[in-house]
Amino acid sequence: MRVGVVDVGSNTVRLVVADADGQVPLPVHTMKRRLRLAEHVDGDGHLAEESVRALAAAVRDVQEEAHRWGVAEPFAFATSIVRDAPNRDGVLAAVEADTGIRLRTLSGEAEAELTFLAARRWMGWRAGPLVLFDIGGCSLEVAFGRSRLPDYAASLPLGARRLTRELFDGQDPPREEHLKAVRRQVRHQLRDVAARVRWEMPHTAVATSRTFQQLARLCGAAPGRYGPFVERQLGRAELGDALRELARLPAEERAHLPGISAARAEQCVAGAVVAHTAMKLTGIEAVTVCPWALREGILLRYIEDGDADWWDREHVHPGGAGRGGAVSLRLAAAARRP
Repeated sequence: MRVGVVDVGSNTVRLVVADADGQVPLPVHTMKRRLRLAEHVDGDGHLAEESVRALAAAVRDVQEEAHRWGVAEPFAFATSIVRDAPNRDGVLAAVEADTGIRLRTLSGEAEAELTFLAARRWMGWRAGPLVLFDIGGCSLEVAFGRSRLPDYAASLPLGARRLTRELFDGQDPPREEHLKAVRRQVRHQLRDVAARVRWEMPHTAVATSRTFQQLARLCGAAPGRYGPFVERQLGRAELGDALRELARLPAEERAHLPGISAARAEQCVAGAVVAHTAMKLTGIEAVTVCPWALREGILLRYIEDGDADWWDREHVHPGGAGRGGAVSLRLAAAARRP
């Protein structure tokens, strides 16, 4: 069976088409449309009408591509850039009216849980008690667990794009006081979560997301062309050295460094501060960069449960946001199944 996932993030709209006949989703095609929605929100997080039209057009494009690859109805979801927008319901309604696709939103906790599922399946049971970090454009997800799904999951407003916009005050490169402001924000928001992670003493630390992938490449990890099965590590000491280099360069020069794309050059400094501070607070010296993340977690949930309607059954709120606790309880119950 061929399935597809459409992921609306703060920077891009991505399509993944995979064969789901076995126990592992085998990607056969990917596509992305770059929108950079996070650059087109006002101070309250509203998405402008022009951005909503561009979003609908991008969703329509990837929907047509999914049809060409044999996917009748891709599972489409949006992360915090849409979920947290005050005009979220209007955005979702406009996209559905234009494309016929119902764009779901996930609570931050559900994002963390599904990303943890993907990391667990990639790393295997030998990873033991596992902690996960995922830095997006608008939020940081952290999860810890010993089984298929996490025992604990949290989503915090510590995304790289969000902190760049809110705390760097347009400075490029940012001044030292702005870097300190980001560190203070991370320490404040992450304090309780970090204490829980230290108490749990995870055996393995895993990071997902483009932010971690690019920082790992900057610190010497193998480039993407070597494929997903090459082990990639990001050490805290090496990241600290890289952060000092990133912070002294303007975005135009950062974009020429290994691993740093032009699209993320502006926000990579804040992302590096979040990653380094999170690792320091939790006492983690190095993380393994996992190529599977949220999209793969959704595909795995579909494959492993054998139920195409799992989302609609469990996520009773039409927008999908605001019910994180209920979702967490149901997913935790699923994790206890053999």
